[in-house]
Amino acid sequence: MDAFSAVLQGLPMTIILTLSAFAIGLVGAIPLAVGLSSSNIILRLPSRLFVDLVRGVPIIVWLFLLKFGIQIGTFKFNPVGAAIVGLGVVSIAYLAEIYRGGLQAVPRGQGEAANALGLNRAAAFYGVMVPQAFRIVSPSIATYLTGLLKDSSIASTIIVSEMVFQSQAFARQHPTVEGILPYILVGILYIALSLPVAYLSRSLDSRMRKAVFA
Repeated sequence: MDAFSAVLQGLPMTIILTLSAFAIGLVGAIPLAVGLSSSNIILRLPSRLFVDLVRGVPIIVWLFLLKFGIQIGTFKFNPVGAAIVGLGVVSIAYLAEIYRGGLQAVPRGQGEAANALGLNRAAAFYGVMVPQAFRIVSPSIATYLTGLLKDSSIASTIIVSEMVFQSQAFARQHPTVEGILPYILVGILYIALSLPVAYLSRSLDSRMRKAVFA
């Protein structure tokens, strides 16, 4: 029970980190995906460089850079802020690639049909292309959320008291076989939290397949 209580103390922080970073990614990836899909090299090249840079560096490095490497005047990231921003920026890069893939998967004829109906370019893009692209990538977004939930454990390295950090603290206080119990419980909780998202991902994928072959 002591091990379970220790893990539960970190559960709210794990959920906060995951949902906050996911929300940042969902919104921040939109303009980046537009830049990646643009035919204008002035927009596409910086977007591509940003995505490749962020995805090419391990998440733990970004968290350490934000927590210990950035200080502007008296401002300095606290551990939770650094974790949310770091995971959020990484989410932006990964979700932007997912969005871009969805936009490219929409048949070109959809945009041409929208133009033929008299819609301007912006209306055709946001009213026709984006909704279809979002339906296409919904399963991938749900799958990414599952991965982000597990990646939130990396925040323990910068002293954020999520589930893994609490497990480590308990293990240090109980350097016996008992110290392994919280890690087992953490694994069970990650699975329990991931199952609904995994089910959602499979459900969305099934609906997409039915819509395509209908």
